[in-house]
Amino acid sequence: MKSTTTTVLTNDHASTFIQDPTALLRWSLVIVFLWFGGMKFTGYEAQGIAPFIANSPFMSWLHSGFGINGASAVIGMLELSTAAALAAGAFHRGAAVLGALMSCGTYAITLSFFATTPGVAEPTAGGFPAISAPIGQFLLKDLVLLAASGVLLQGALVRWNAARR
Repeated sequence: MKSTTTTVLTNDHASTFIQDPTALLRWSLVIVFLWFGGMKFTGYEAQGIAPFIANSPFMSWLHSGFGINGASAVIGMLELSTAAALAAGAFHRGAAVLGALMSCGTYAITLSFFATTPGVAEPTAGGFPAISAPIGQFLLKDLVLLAASGVLLQGALVRWNAARR
């Protein structure tokens, strides 16, 4: 007869296994920022984000200052810097706060595109709150990314304040 062994994680083992429950959020955001930031250096991505930038009161100056490709590269550098700060935040509490703030700022600005970019609402479905697939649904994912960034920021601030006491 064949014997089988089953290993079960107890609560004690699970708590040591997951010492930082925000680690998955942190490293997921690092990957997102690396990928999106790297893509900003391609003509394809520069053209893709051009309408968002052109219609944004916060970012439209980038086109006149750097051109379409240059504006995309500036944003790419900011996104790669955010990835670096988020990654360093796993080891340094100051970097954790900075990276989370940069991430929150990024997604707050991109969510503002809902109000500034034409084509967000889908007129054939009755207009807003019906959102279009290419623009509205593309932006909606940033709501979850902002929430993840906010969780990281909250945790970073708790660790920052605890270390100051």
